Amino acid sequence: MPDTIRTRMAVITGAGSGLGRALAIELCRRGVPVAGLGRRADALDETAALAGDDFFPIPCDVSDPASVAAAFDAIGKHGTVSILINNAGVYPHRDIMDESPDSFMQTLAINLGGTVACTRAALNDMAEIGTGRILNVSSFSDIAPPPCSAAYSVSKGACTIFSRALVADLGDRFPGIVVSTWMPGMLATDMGVPDGLDPALAATWGAALALWQDPSLNGAVFEMDREILPPRGMKSRLRDALLLRRRQPRRIAP
Repeated sequence: MPDTIRTRMAVITGAGSGLGRALAIELCRRGVPVAGLGRRADALDETAALAGDDFFPIPCDVSDPASVAAAFDAIGKHGTVSILINNAGVYPHRDIMDESPDSFMQTLAINLGGTVACTRAALNDMAEIGTGRILNVSSFSDIAPPPCSAAYSVSKGACTIFSRALVADLGDRFPGIVVSTWMPGMLATDMGVPDGLDPALAATWGAALALWQDPSLNGAVFEMDREILPPRGMKSRLRDALLLRRRQPRRIAP
């Protein structure tokens, strides 16, 4: 896997448990210093005990822009941010009849608002150094929403669109800042299913993707360890067929 990013500091949100903890452990294992954000200081301390000295626990409520700003000020004492994995999220299983406007918007404030706030804060460093890697953790829930997941599905769909909007805004001015969307699959975590994938396995893919600095990954979408190619129109498919040209989805080499 060529073009590994020149690492300064990685930031992982939701690092106190589940996939976020596994990603922090995996990146620290690879020698990458990680600032882990999460609401619970005790949970972050548990991650630190597993990840080692390269992990810096920073309590933060990503739904609160002031808390995010303070967290990134603290991160600046440890290094310059060159990797951001927007992983923090909640999945309240509520039927729409049990949702209130406030509860619905609180889910969006965490899942979408946290992604926007952390991205904007990380871009201050990335724009200055001219390089960076942003990985937004998403799901297929926006395409096929399961029951009792309206707020979660809307928020994750919006995060996917936010990735594309970032590419549109940054691609020409900052080609060294690469944005991708990653769907890790159904995991054996509190938000997942009991017989799901081991988050440690998924973390090997996510860490490798976060370290993969290739401009052609800008706007790319991956599910687990495989790229999901964008849909192509009939003309493009006919042209490829005539030219005996077929694009192959890329795989993540952990």
